[in-house]
Amino acid sequence: MAKSLVAYFSASGVTKKLAINLAESIGADLFEIVPKQPYTRSDLNWINPKSRSSLEMKDRSCRPQIAVNVEDMDKYDVIFIGFPIWWYREPSIIDTFAQSYDFSGKRIVPFATSGTSGIGDSGKNIADIAKGAAVEEGQRFKARASMDELEEWARKYL
Repeated sequence: MAKSLVAYFSASGVTKKLAINLAESIGADLFEIVPKQPYTRSDLNWINPKSRSSLEMKDRSCRPQIAVNVEDMDKYDVIFIGFPIWWYREPSIIDTFAQSYDFSGKRIVPFATSGTSGIGDSGKNIADIAKGAAVEEGQRFKARASMDELEEWARKYL
């Protein structure tokens, strides 16, 4: 079986819960993508066009720094990358993560949380950035997705 990693960014804790359940259901390692400069409540105010998150999402070249890197990414064959949907796509910090490693020969499987928005072009966006990876389209889950649902979905990629 492929060695897998569940890497995730979570602003509110919803994606974190899903990522923990996914990792547990498939026996994967878990890694939290933590911004070097943590987001404050005002940073995440999507209604304010001058908030940090709004400004980052308007600039497609924005790459927020990550506090800690994955040690020994080479040992993983499949990387599930989880995130909340921001402005109908992956947050800019996910683009930072996707650009930070050589993913040659690896499979990347995005998964997302959102109240109503789908995963959009997130898989395509990550594929354009992640060097050498085979990137799947991915899937959006409801916050309360069961471990059985997560496992059934993830096993297709292992």
